[in-house]
Amino acid sequence: MTAARRERSRGFALLIVLWTMVLLALLVTEITSAGRSDAELAANLHGSAVAEAAADGAEAIALFRYLDPSALHWPADGVRHRLRIGDAEVAVTMTDENGQVNPNTASASLLMALLRRIGVDPGAAARLAASMVDWRSSSGAAASPFAAKMLPYRAAGMPWGPPGGPFRSAGEIALVLGMTPTLLARLQPHISVFTEGEIDSALADPIVRAALADANGGTVPPALGDTGAARTLRITARATAGDGSRFTRTSMVSVNPANGALATLAWRQDGP
Repeated sequence: MTAARRERSRGFALLIVLWTMVLLALLVTEITSAGRSDAELAANLHGSAVAEAAADGAEAIALFRYLDPSALHWPADGVRHRLRIGDAEVAVTMTDENGQVNPNTASASLLMALLRRIGVDPGAAARLAASMVDWRSSSGAAASPFAAKMLPYRAAGMPWGPPGGPFRSAGEIALVLGMTPTLLARLQPHISVFTEGEIDSALADPIVRAALADANGGTVPPALGDTGAARTLRITARATAGDGSRFTRTSMVSVNPANGALATLAWRQDGP
């Protein structure tokens, strides 16, 4: 083999070695990057799990404090309480839903009064209140027959109609004929499908109190006081883990102070 050929062979071998080293470097970089991504994902999942567990723990503490008759008792007054649970900071609030109007049980006169108080003109308020009652009422003597219920919705180009059953959420009221997103946004702070029994005027906001007075001949019904009956609490726990991961849970819980019975009616979570 001539010197030139030997030189070319050595150059080709060197090129192969260099390309092999480049490929190995790329492979090591990819493996390292994948490992780093997996580690970051695992850390994020851990932080989210810590925040979620802390939010759940804060909800349990809030319920325990609500039922505690001692000086440690927390009233459901919307005050923000701050807790440290493990590596997480949690802000938890608790409010009583029994000061709000339940669209499934309120009379047409109360619904109309509430709509008037949020700025709806008398005619539109009367029509909307009637539509809300018709939505939740089963077909029969007390409500329009099902076919008649559907007609105005079809005429308005809507593919749905009143189901003849209760509103499952406040947001479902958006489907009622005549309701608009702007109007619903004004209405929602004053209503709850989870209110149990009579409205407690002591817990009602000014608009609900005014609507109660309008529907009762100018008189606000007296506060119910502590009757020992079941209450519906809205508990919101916002947790922040040590790594900054966040988790928020809002729960509707039926609480019976007489026997401590608890039942979660609904919950919503907002993850990281």
